[in-house]
This record gives sequence, structure tokens and C-alpha cells, in this order.
Amino acid sequence: MDQPPFCPGHNDWRGEVGSTVADRCGEEDGNILTTGIILSVQALRIQFDDRSVIHNLSFDVDAGDNVAIIGPNGAGKTVLLKALLGLLPYQGEIRWSPGVRLGYVPQKVAADRQMPIRVHDLLAAKAHVLKLHPRSIDAVATLVGLTPEVLNASIGVISGGQFQKVLIAFALLGEPNVLLFDEPTASLDELAEERVYELVERLQSEQHLTVLMVSHELSIVYRAANKVLCVSKDTVCFGPPQKVLTPATLEAMYSAPPQFFLHRHGEELKPPRKAAEHD
Repeated sequence: MDQPPFCPGHNDWRGEVGSTVADRCGEEDGNILTTGIILSVQALRIQFDDRSVIHNLSFDVDAGDNVAIIGPNGAGKTVLLKALLGLLPYQGEIRWSPGVRLGYVPQKVAADRQMPIRVHDLLAAKAHVLKLHPRSIDAVATLVGLTPEVLNASIGVISGGQFQKVLIAFALLGEPNVLLFDEPTASLDELAEERVYELVERLQSEQHLTVLMVSHELSIVYRAANKVLCVSKDTVCFGPPQKVLTPATLEAMYSAPPQFFLHRHGEELKPPRKAAEHD
């Protein structure tokens, strides 16, 4: 299979197979890609041995978009993110606009949280690899709301919500202009979920980020995303949530009619129901 080339520069990945290119390029303003197509995916295919996971998927993402990626378990959402990051082989085209810097917040971290390492040490390790000034740690900590007490705490004693903030801060080191999230609120309680989603929305607005997020929280998707990518074996769709999140589409994708509440800032929070999950 074709594999995307790595473009030098921290967090700067650009995948390209074939000769087709996006017909609009992002205009750069310092570190901010302000307009145009920032990601073009065309005829993407990913398979493992004889099993096809992603087949003939095409979509474009504009700078500043908040794209929610939804679908049942096993549909290939995490596989798609890893392909976008250049971590998996694929066929087709994944083309990032020049100047893109990617940050990634995984669903799970393959590390023992009981390791005797402080939050500050974890962030400092990445800052050292990227040759960043030590002040960059304080900057990302301030952005996500990590207090000095949390920074000096062991990663094994902080709460799940605090640890998720640490992962977001980790992703923000290097000043990415695109953030990819793989179910950032998995295993969090309802209040912690809402706070993480509010943080993501605030970061996108203040830091002029483009966001691609895998989520099962359809109520949050409807509120925060301006585009939705549906990924499943039999149903693939892409567009505004008002047009994509129809009962017929959701029932076809999840083999059951998912239910969800809409809730907005300033209103009493009602428990959002997750979309049905199927392997």
C-alpha cells in the first residue's frame, strides 16, 4: 500500500498519493491557516489483510471547521484518524495544506498512570523533544486550566477530567493549528464530559483551530460541529449536522433509532444519550 510521506518540521505531516490536489490552498497569517481547504481526502481505502475498513471515502475540511466523526464501533473512526496522522498505510489521497501542524488527543494512552512522574515532567519531555522554551509548558497549562498543584502532582493521583486536560495540553505543545480528538470524554462522568467539550470549543475559538473529533455524544455533535462525517459499513455521509443527523440516517448507521437531547450553555444540563454502540 502507498504510505504518506513525512514532511520535516515538528507536527507537520502531509499525506499525498497520486496527482490530484485540492483546488484551494489555505492562506497563512503567521501561524494561522485562515481560509480554504485545509484537508482533502479522496478515494481513501484502508484495509488489514483481507478486511476492508475504509472504502472509497472522500471529503474536504475547511480551515476553522469543527468536524465530528461518528459511527458504530468497528467502523474505522480511529483508523481514519491514524491514517490522517500518517501512522497507517492507505490507498488514495490524504492531502494537508502546507503549514499544517497537527495535535492529537488519543482515546487511550498506552502508559501506566501509576508511574512516578509528575504532570509537569510529562509536558517537559515533549517540550524538550520539540526544542521548545520552558515557558511553553506554562502557556499550554494556562490555556487548558491546569493549576500549579496539578502540574506538580503525579499523573496517577489526578482525576480523569484533569488527566484529559493534561492530554490536551500535551497536544497543544508545538502550537498546532489542527487538533484531532479520539473520543476525548471516554470514561468521564457527565459533568467532566461537558467541561472537556466546553474547553475544546473555547480553544477552537481562541486559538483559531480546526478540529476533527470522534464522538458518540450526538447532542454535543449537534451543538458544536459545523460538519459531520458518518462512517459505517453501509452508510457514509458528510455535511452539516442539521442535514446529516436525520432519524433515517442514524437508524441506518446504528441499526437502531438513537435518541439524544439538545442542550446549550446557560441551560440546565440534561443527560445526553449516546448513540448506540455496536462492534
